[in-house]
Parts: sequence; structure tokens; C-alpha cells
Amino acid sequence: MKIIECVPNFSEGKDLSKIDLLRHSVDKVNNVKLLSIEPDSDYNRVVVTLAGNENGILEGAVAVSKAASELIDMRTHKGEHPRMGAIDVVPFVPVRDVTMEECVKISEAYGERIAAELSVPVFLYEFSARKKERQNLANIRHGEYEGLEEKLKNPEWHPDFGSTVFNPKLGGIVTGARFFLVAYNVNIKSTDVKYSKEIAEVLRESGRPKRDENGNLVKIEGKTVKEPGKLKCVKGMGVSLEKYNITQVSMNLTNYNITPIHIAFEAAKKEAEIMGVEVNGSEIVGLVPLAALLNAGKFYAEDKTMDESSYLQLAIEKLGLSSLNPFDPREKIIDYMI
Repeated sequence: MKIIECVPNFSEGKDLSKIDLLRHSVDKVNNVKLLSIEPDSDYNRVVVTLAGNENGILEGAVAVSKAASELIDMRTHKGEHPRMGAIDVVPFVPVRDVTMEECVKISEAYGERIAAELSVPVFLYEFSARKKERQNLANIRHGEYEGLEEKLKNPEWHPDFGSTVFNPKLGGIVTGARFFLVAYNVNIKSTDVKYSKEIAEVLRESGRPKRDENGNLVKIEGKTVKEPGKLKCVKGMGVSLEKYNITQVSMNLTNYNITPIHIAFEAAKKEAEIMGVEVNGSEIVGLVPLAALLNAGKFYAEDKTMDESSYLQLAIEKLGLSSLNPFDPREKIIDYMI
């Protein structure tokens, strides 16, 4: 059986009644299963995880998106996380017996359909991108919702599906096929977000603007020079998490085989120590592949042979995955839920 994961991110993380309606929006859709729904009030964002075959995942993604379109109004939305629309990003991920090319076709079918049904501009990214500059989500989302109306006037940013007419209620949608992304946040014991922001800039692959000894930006021919970050296939930013009186280095590990979870965690700890602040565990938003945590367990086991459960428990302990909320492998590891 082909299994595709879809992880829509919606711009609503506070109103639990709306989130509950999203939860039940796929109840009557065949061949798709809702695996998790994780709201965050500070980000004002909810991450939904669906899994199904090629037909079920398409219908499920359309159903939950249409429900969100009725519930969310971007004209009143505010939150810590960057976003371009109510249905912000809808990625399709190959999990079992399915190719990336098949997921590209599913994302195209979703984009064409949802653009027509909701009158919203849709952009393709990652493996589905038709232009190089649209492969990176951050490039498409630059300017966010507030800058989208003006962006749509630029011929370089005409959407892949839908018209250039701005939809003030819904904004825009990004969809595409990508590798399994691990949304991973490292907790910093400080309410000053400057530490998390600096750690994110040092670690993320895109790096940060280079400065001279006086703190001035270094420019060559009018363009700011960037210092590359330390970790490949990592996107990152610093955010506040007011409900816990901490901040987070919020990272997307776009290929956990290149930069594993434990490497990202240890690198963040090292930078925090240099700055004189403490790391207090971490969290995984959404689901995670079993292999990613087994790799972490084996790293911390230091060549000691263990069974699968012991490796997992060691990874959970060393990464501090239960520091904010209990980490239950049966509810967080996608392999155990399908």
C-alpha cells in the first residue's frame, strides 16, 4: 500500500473550538487518517498530520483546507511564526512505496484544485517548484501575508495556480513535495529572544550577515556578505515561548540524515554555553521517523548495544523531549501510527 504523509500548517493556534473542527474535517474521507494535530498559541499556528494513499491524501488535504478557509481570517491574525496565509503550507511527503515524483503530481493536483475552489493564489515549492527561486519556502513567504498583495503585482511572483488577485481573508498557499521534515525546537532558559536568534543564525545553513570588528555590515558591491551557518539542511529562527517563560531555537531539519536531531541539539547546547545561557531540553512538533530517534539513541549509547525501546528512551532522555510536554513514542513516531 502506498503511504503519503501530508502536513498542513494553518494559521490558528488559540481557538480550540476551531481546531476541533479541523480535527474532524477528514472523518468522512476514505483512505486517509489524521495522525496528529498540534496547536501552539504563541505561534498561533496548528500543525496537522495526515497519512493515506494517493487518493485519500489528496481528498483529505482538500477537506481540511476547505474547513480552515471557513474558520480563519488573516485580517485579524497575529503570531510568532512567519506565515503567508490561513492555509500556510501544505507539503506532501513520500513515506512508503511511493516516489517523490508521484508526490509532486499530487501537490500539483491539490494546488490546481484548491486555487480554483477557494480563489486563492498557490505557489509550488521544494521538489514541485517550477522556478529555482521558489524551491525555498522562505523565499516564497518573504514579506509574509502583509506583503503578499504587493508581491502578486510583480510578474516574477505570479502564482503557479490561481490568479494574481489578492484574497484578504485567506492570503496565499504554498504546496509541494518534500523529504520528511523534522520540526525541532531547542529550549533556551531565558526570556530574552536575542540568544535564540543568534544561535539560530549561527547554526542554520543560510547563516547570517557578516559584520566587521565595529559591528557594521560587510558589503561587496552594495550586497551584504553572509557568513554560512554550521549545519547543512537546517533552517532556523529564534522565537519567544511566553507560556513557559523561555525562548526557543526553532529549526526545520530538512534532511535528518545529513543533520540528525542529536547533532542539531548538541550544536545548540554548545552555542548556548558560549553565550552563557542554558538549554533545557527540546521538543519535536508533529511526527518524527523512528530512524531519526534510533540514530540519536545510538549516538548517546556510545557503542553500547541496546534494544529498540531502550535506544528510544535514551534519546528521549538525552534530548529532553518531555521537558515541556510528555513525549509518547506511540503518538509521535510515524512508523508506530500507520
